[in-house]
Amino acid sequence: MFAVILKYKKPIEDVERHTAAHRAFLDEYYAKGILIMSGRQTPPTGGVVIANAESRAQLDEILAQDPFAIEGIADYEVYEFVPTKFQPALKALIEA
Repeated sequence: MFAVILKYKKPIEDVERHTAAHRAFLDEYYAKGILIMSGRQTPPTGGVVIANAESRAQLDEILAQDPFAIEGIADYEVYEFVPTKFQPALKALIEA
């Protein structure tokens, strides 16, 4: 499991210009079952993505396709972790 912290490098106006394409990118990986949740930070200085990728290499390939990466909108910090405690409703997802 991975936590990805995005930090915007450009003004919010640039971020908003690419948000629709970024969300379409996210939708693709939600449909594939790789992304679990995502959202903008408060205040809007970046975002957070929780992913269940098979490996760091796979996640890096996916993130390279993000319009925010392609357009130089955000930097990404990736943290790999092993969930040891979680809500029972997430058990099947965690154990997959």
